[in-house]
Amino acid sequence: MTELDGKSEDLVQDNIEALTRLFPEVACDGKIDFHKLRNLLGDAVDNASDRYNFTWHGKDAALRLSQTPSLGTLRPCKAQSKDWDTTQNLYIEGDNLEVLKLLQKSYHGRVKMIYIDPPYNTGNDFVYHDDFRDNLANYQRLTGQADEAGKVYATNSETSGRYHTDWLNMIYPRLRLARNLLREDGVIFISIDDNEQGNLKKICDEIFGEDNMICNFIWKSKLGKVGTASTISATHEYILCYAKNKDAVKFKMIETPNEGRKENLRQWGQADRREDRPSMYYPISIDGVEIYPIKEDGTDGRWRVGQDKANELLANGELEAVKKNGKYEIYRIFPSGVSLTSYETMLNDVGTTARGAAALKSLDMSRSFDYSKPVELVQHFSDLVDDKDAIILDFFSGSATTAHAVMQLNSEDNGNRRYILVQLPQTCEDGTEAKKSGYDNICMIGEERIRRAGQFIVDGCAGGVDTLDVGFRVFQLDTSNLKKWQPPKDDAELEQTLVESVSNILPGRTEEDLLYEIILKMGFDLSWPIETRTVADTQVFVVADGALFICLADRITPAVAEGMAQLHRELAPEVWKVVCRDTGFRDDAAKVNVCEILKAEGLDDAAFVTV
Repeated sequence: MTELDGKSEDLVQDNIEALTRLFPEVACDGKIDFHKLRNLLGDAVDNASDRYNFTWHGKDAALRLSQTPSLGTLRPCKAQSKDWDTTQNLYIEGDNLEVLKLLQKSYHGRVKMIYIDPPYNTGNDFVYHDDFRDNLANYQRLTGQADEAGKVYATNSETSGRYHTDWLNMIYPRLRLARNLLREDGVIFISIDDNEQGNLKKICDEIFGEDNMICNFIWKSKLGKVGTASTISATHEYILCYAKNKDAVKFKMIETPNEGRKENLRQWGQADRREDRPSMYYPISIDGVEIYPIKEDGTDGRWRVGQDKANELLANGELEAVKKNGKYEIYRIFPSGVSLTSYETMLNDVGTTARGAAALKSLDMSRSFDYSKPVELVQHFSDLVDDKDAIILDFFSGSATTAHAVMQLNSEDNGNRRYILVQLPQTCEDGTEAKKSGYDNICMIGEERIRRAGQFIVDGCAGGVDTLDVGFRVFQLDTSNLKKWQPPKDDAELEQTLVESVSNILPGRTEEDLLYEIILKMGFDLSWPIETRTVADTQVFVVADGALFICLADRITPAVAEGMAQLHRELAPEVWKVVCRDTGFRDDAAKVNVCEILKAEGLDDAAFVTV
């Protein structure tokens, strides 16, 4: 029997275990002997102090922050959700740093695509000032759940002296956590402008590796000169694309129908001279005529293919000699069918900021949100990764364009993509159009946009509506539901905690709150089905068709264990775990007997967990 500690994934311990698997001799009492490790690595250790290194004030603290487990949880909010019982989509309200930590166990290595549109550091709306000591408490202050004196909304003006530093400390730990969630063939797309584009690339090179950079897309975000008296108007933005493992990534190709397209076999443009590729200069004989790749100026050129390939094309009848101006050229004839071409890094036809505004207007929400990304842009990337069952994550979700794009694409190609959106519930200030429209925070805008967009898409579908998922489950970041997972602030609070330990659930929290906290911290998907069964007159929650049993009842008896064993035989899941409340057993003898009954059914000791 083990006890759940209430923490999110311990990334430091994961790293230690990974090193221990590679170099077992460097592990000593749970620590790493760096002297031995350096000796094992030999000349691969770099001792130079003057090598290139991208750093800034606070970088080490930001790294440690990303590795500190979270003691928070995600509480279900059914009233704000749509189609709770059937949807696979998630909308999470909370500080994305803490949420990314909490998602590590359940979604590690499962996300195919991440798209984020983080703050561009214009100095106007920078609210992600993290607290390296207790970021969960900091989040509560940010959202008005705690003392107003601790509220830390602020701009990020250049006069602060930390203009770039604050932004780097914000984005660095979040990207480190995001990388863990990507599949081996996963990719991330990050929108950015000139203010931090250079710094963002350096950070991504460090986190994902320079070799895993796919490209830097240039997106034409505006159709013309807008809102500036400057001689030069910025009409583009950047979207950096990195892979978890570039060698594993396969993007979708563009299929273009063709009807016998012809292409000159002689190389044109760059590297078109004989000396560039001497082996590509040879004669090809067609109908008794020997033809060399001679350029227009009479100098020696080169063919596009080698001699063996030319002989193959000739034998297949795919080469044709054409006489022009007294000399012969050879054309390659492509058979009718479909040509596959790649995408370009210049994005000129995937929507503009004006299209983003138009999408909101079509939903009668044009006054609710400024600078929404166009649906076409995110849909383009979602299609590019070429996986109709992909999990797509956006942890700066804003107006929820990503959810709109995923639903739209699924409606067009009958896909089953699902999204996870995360957004800080930043308050809509008094006097703003959003506040006048009845929205207290950005999350309310995003959730309403998803409802309206889903209905808009369903209304426009000719068929397949029954299988289209336009719902979403809402969760809110909060402190743990269990008192024993709440660190006491002083001796008086510790004494009170011990007095109240008979019932270890916080006042105001529900059984369902605790249920989803256990599911999350046991590493199960928040969208998996949950069934309620009655076993020996006791309620048992069955998660993922029997992979996890959770019993939160009082006075658990051996009869409950016998019933769970029978239910396990009935469902026959591939894996099996059981969770019970530590204070829920009838007595100590019942606890021992329950453990023995489940063990006899085949439950491993480590798979029987108490909270």
